[in-house]
Parts: sequence; structure tokens; C-alpha cells
Amino acid sequence: MPTKIENKLANLIHEIKEIKKELILQRIEKVEAAEQKIRKWETLPKKISVKWDDVSSVEEIRQQREKSW
Repeated sequence: MPTKIENKLANLIHEIKEIKKELILQRIEKVEAAEQKIRKWETLPKKISVKWDDVSSVEEIRQQREKSW
């Protein structure tokens, strides 16, 4: 039969394992969030390019300057 100290030790070991699992899960969530942000940034140039295909960058700047006058 396990002693009181052995039971406490077993409980501590169990708690440490649970804490370790939680830390790993939190780390995974942070990585997934960062990867999602990166994917959004990677698709942004494509979206901008689609909108700018018909207009050259020089023409777009010229139009923007005309709007500010």
C-alpha cells in the first residue's frame, strides 16, 4: 500500500504532466495563430495585384495626386 508521501508525489507528478500538456497546447495555439496571420499577409499581394492589373503604378499615382488637388 502506498504511503501518504508516495501518494502526494504521484499527485504532483500527475499535476506536472497536466501543466506540461497545457503549455504545449498553448504553444500550438500561438503557432497556429501566427501561421494564419502569415497566410493572410501572403495572399494580400495577390489581391492587390488583381485590383491593379488594369492600371499601371505610374497612372495610379497620377490619379491619386489629382484627387488631392
